[in-house]
Amino acid sequence: VAEFANELKKSPDTLLEQLKSAGVAKSAASDKLTESDKQHLLSYLQLSHGTNTGERKKITLVKKSTTEIKQADATGKARTIQVEVRKKRTFVRRDDGLDASPGNAPEDSAEQEAQHAATLQIDHVELTRREEEASRQAELIRRQEEELAERRRQREAQEAAAHEAAERAAAAAAAAAAAERAQAQQQAEKAPPVATVDDSAVQAARQAVAQQAEASKLAQQQVQVQAQEKAALDSKKLKDEEQARALDLNARRQKAESEAAAIRLMMSQPGKKLPPKKVEEPKPVAKPVEAAKAGLKGTLHKPAGSPAGAKPAAPGAPAAGAAAGAGKEVKSAKLSSSWAGDPAKKKGIPTRGDTGAGAGRGGNWRGGPRGRRGSNDRGHDDHHQAAPVEVRVLEVHVPETITVAELAHKMAVKASEVIKHLMKLGQMVTINQPLDQDTAMILVEEMGHKAIVAALDDPEAFTDDEVSQQQAESLPRAPVVTVMGHVDHGKTSLLDYIRRTKVASGEAGGITQHIGAYHVETPRGVVSFLDTPGHEAFTAMRARGAQATDIVILVVAADDGVMPQTKEAIKHAKAAGVPIVVAITKVDKPDANPERVKNELVVEDVIPEDFGGSSPFVSVSAKTGLGIDALLEQVLLQAEVLELKAPVDAMAKGLVIEAQLDKGRGPVATVLVQSGTLKTGDVVLAGQTFGRVRAMLDENGKSVKSAGPSIPVEIQGLTEVPQAGDEFMVLSDERRAREIATYRAGKFRHTKLAKQQASKLENMFTDMTAGEVKMVPIIVKA
Repeated sequence: VAEFANELKKSPDTLLEQLKSAGVAKSAASDKLTESDKQHLLSYLQLSHGTNTGERKKITLVKKSTTEIKQADATGKARTIQVEVRKKRTFVRRDDGLDASPGNAPEDSAEQEAQHAATLQIDHVELTRREEEASRQAELIRRQEEELAERRRQREAQEAAAHEAAERAAAAAAAAAAAERAQAQQQAEKAPPVATVDDSAVQAARQAVAQQAEASKLAQQQVQVQAQEKAALDSKKLKDEEQARALDLNARRQKAESEAAAIRLMMSQPGKKLPPKKVEEPKPVAKPVEAAKAGLKGTLHKPAGSPAGAKPAAPGAPAAGAAAGAGKEVKSAKLSSSWAGDPAKKKGIPTRGDTGAGAGRGGNWRGGPRGRRGSNDRGHDDHHQAAPVEVRVLEVHVPETITVAELAHKMAVKASEVIKHLMKLGQMVTINQPLDQDTAMILVEEMGHKAIVAALDDPEAFTDDEVSQQQAESLPRAPVVTVMGHVDHGKTSLLDYIRRTKVASGEAGGITQHIGAYHVETPRGVVSFLDTPGHEAFTAMRARGAQATDIVILVVAADDGVMPQTKEAIKHAKAAGVPIVVAITKVDKPDANPERVKNELVVEDVIPEDFGGSSPFVSVSAKTGLGIDALLEQVLLQAEVLELKAPVDAMAKGLVIEAQLDKGRGPVATVLVQSGTLKTGDVVLAGQTFGRVRAMLDENGKSVKSAGPSIPVEIQGLTEVPQAGDEFMVLSDERRAREIATYRAGKFRHTKLAKQQASKLENMFTDMTAGEVKMVPIIVKA
């Protein structure tokens, strides 16, 4: 018992109580349990909870067979017709006791007696439970009767108190009236005698006294009547409630007594087995339907439905089928099939193998002589009117690019319909031509469907999950400073003095041709510098430098002032939302005028700190070194205010500053690490290219093994040259990097093809962007 209780996750005492209730005599937890005892306990619990054993009583078998029959059509040619027959049979499980033969009765008698004894024992337990329930009901009824008697006594006491109060009120009123009469009489007696007595005054006084007495009497009677009416209403209401409660109690008592009597009667009689229920025979099909089926045997007509069904008969059906629904047309939106009849045209549509009387000469569905199709139908006006089709509004998911054929398939229409609508919209397209998302959505709305922007099946979503799963501590990092300004204002010379190298001499004509990236270790900390070109052709490179930076050093020459590229650099810095430190260079020149520079910058909304603004102004000289330390101090001060932090022990992520194709090394890219650590051998994904880092060089051309945040390095090993300004990131799997790069390249190509227009002279210059400008050298001979 203890082991079984442990399996059931119950206490042994609870299991012993249940075994005792089920009629299994077990008194201790160490007693043995047999399978029969467990079966008795299960039967008792199922009976007490009202659940069945879960055995299947009915099995349905479906049999399907396919045969072929050959039948001659109207032309005499044999046709093979596929016939499928489906049969369904249901088997009901009968009682084992009825199926047993008489010869086996002696063998099963012992088992039946044991089952009967267990049933009697269970019935005895159920009877005991129901008798206890009946006794509880009787006790409840007795308590309710006592409460009813108590309420009756309280009501009688209330009625007696009300009656007594009414009597007291009447007595008080009578006493008051008597006192008034006595007082009036005394006043009359005390009055002094007069010589003459007016009989009319005496009579009036007597009438007034009588009226007062009558009024007091009427008031007393009215109070009594009101008290009696209120007492009568209360008593009637209580009597009605008592009668309803008594009727309810009697009904419940009778129900409980009848149930207890039925239980006793059932227990006194020997157990009987109920006869099995008869299997319901299927109802016979109506004779007209059978006659119609018999008449249509051997044809391909759709069988005519019964009057209760909602399907009309075939037009060429025999008289037995036509008699069921002669001259009637079922008008319903559900009947949209080609079997619907037209009452105005009695001939119907000819079908294959139509041998009915309605077929006539038009029954030759293969056509007239000499193979002329439809020659017999030209003289007959038996056009079938198609039922109206319900318009369906579909939700069409439109990706960034989609071909005409794919869009037609999504809208469940032919591609020719889509091409017609596009021609109405003014576009000549082919079936395989890609459409951009805006055009496809407009077309879907024009055709009456609902256009939805499709969710991108983008493998880049996995990269976001991979980056978000990285848990690394953010540590302070060095600031990234971009030097901007007009051409030839001394940006590179300023950086040259800070780095103590000669970079300006290596540029073409002293003008910076690309973004140079360097990091400088100063006594106050590490600072990374980006040197952007200043002349007009490098607007995009200057915008990329502003996006990748933390602080902008705006270089303005003291002798030249604010120039167009200076204004453009201010716009880029304000658009990126980075602080500006103004460096006024060439202050050692005789014609330098720093005050004029300040006033011009105030006009451009760059307010110096002297005037109450937020931009520090520093006067520097790249030749004498004047103000260089103050400039670095201001840069590091702005960096401390920004509190720049980035994770170090994580996969690297950053920006491609510049990239070119080297003859000996292949694609080479200068990248700026913004977070994480870039190491040799990492798999890098940069825009539409990927690759494994084979080598890393710093700005001095020395090989390095790793680069942390805010450090620019030059990497080798990419498959192609990436675009400057692309974001790069390190992935853990090279296969995933290849998939994302291929996806980005395909997406870019499809988008470009979808938006491609015919190259016309009038829109060639308007559509031309800075990245698409191509310079071609030509020689004019004549």
